[in-house]
Amino acid sequence: PKKSTSRPAPERSAAPAPERTVDRPAPSAPPSADTSREQAAAAAVLKLVNDERAKVGCRPLTASGKLDSLAGAHSRDMAARGYFSHTDPDGRTPWDRASAAGVSGLAAENIARGQADAAAVMESWMNSEGHRANILNCDYTTLGVGVQFGSGGPWWTQNFGF
Repeated sequence: PKKSTSRPAPERSAAPAPERTVDRPAPSAPPSADTSREQAAAAAVLKLVNDERAKVGCRPLTASGKLDSLAGAHSRDMAARGYFSHTDPDGRTPWDRASAAGVSGLAAENIARGQADAAAVMESWMNSEGHRANILNCDYTTLGVGVQFGSGGPWWTQNFGF
């Protein structure tokens, strides 16, 4: 099943979660023949995002190494721990994970699972109102993309920044 979900910048009505005091390192990628495939897929997503943004008059997003690392870690974690959510099994949101990784300016996150390649995942995201809104938000300036190929996946993450 092909699933995707988006999480725009927080408009929270509930009280914010208490600050976490336990720092956990981001999962690291095991050595893999898929590494170059994943990098190529991530680069293709950035190009396709910028193609869509150009159609509506938004400036292109620039790649962010920090957001790439954050997105890649989330995709690997979803694959390794068998979940599909913006909130990890430890209860950490994208903003919690960004803070723990020392990344500031996270604006939004899109995730997807099961799409075979960059074109397929972009088609899914562009056909979803929330994902499309994140991709076409002209206020965003940077993008990190992570993908983890494997059984049950691939798992895709986009992290948008200001």
